[in-house]
Amino acid sequence: MLGVAEPIDNIERRIGTLRAAVRRAVMARDGAQATALRAELRAAERDWEQALGVLTKQADGQLASVESPLVSLRDQVHHALTLLSASAAPKLITEVQNAFLGVAGTTFATGKLTHLRRDEERSFRTARHSRPYYLCSALTAEHLTPARGLLAVSTWPLERRIVGPLSPRVDFLTAAIQVAEQAARLPEQTLPVARLLWRFAANIPGAAGGHETTEPAIVIKAASAELEMHADADRTQRAEAAERARVQLDEAEQLFGNRLRILKGSA
Repeated sequence: MLGVAEPIDNIERRIGTLRAAVRRAVMARDGAQATALRAELRAAERDWEQALGVLTKQADGQLASVESPLVSLRDQVHHALTLLSASAAPKLITEVQNAFLGVAGTTFATGKLTHLRRDEERSFRTARHSRPYYLCSALTAEHLTPARGLLAVSTWPLERRIVGPLSPRVDFLTAAIQVAEQAARLPEQTLPVARLLWRFAANIPGAAGGHETTEPAIVIKAASAELEMHADADRTQRAEAAERARVQLDEAEQLFGNRLRILKGSA
């Protein structure tokens, strides 16, 4: 397990760098460069999936190594959020860790994660960009303040870290698809994976069978169908809020939120 942590972190840094490069190429209207960078990004994401698969396999029988202080709470949360691809609360982060990343019995208390997020903010404000990523806050679309209890990753586009009226459902469906896709890659479902998949399936019309018969492919199909209904409107709401954030918030506030005032035009 410990041998996997550094390589997967390197891949995640590469993904973050490529995403930023794609964005710059798009803004510069360099279509050829953007296409090439997108191809590199897709390859990096495939590498990440393979590394995560190795991480999952090596977790069996090596829980003592996973729980070592060398694998920090910060790294565990980052891995879970990256798998989900959406902001999440401590309970869901805990379930993902238990199901896929071999940290059975771990519980990330809300208070501990709040303290962790504050440490991340202090680190960023003290020495900006000294880390390849930061665990930050999801931001409310209305006031651009920290969304209560939701963590995100700084390398994600600002739009993905915004939470608008439709975003909780969109993020739930996105996470459901990610979890189902990861479950489908396993040779067989463990009980924690089955329980996590059922948690999503039970709240998506047409996704749930019996508790023992939840099929990842059915969850993916049902979640994708509903996601298609909400995605465009949610994307528009997030983009509008993100544009306000870029104009009205400084760099640290774009990651950790505005706490001091309600911004003009956000009410």
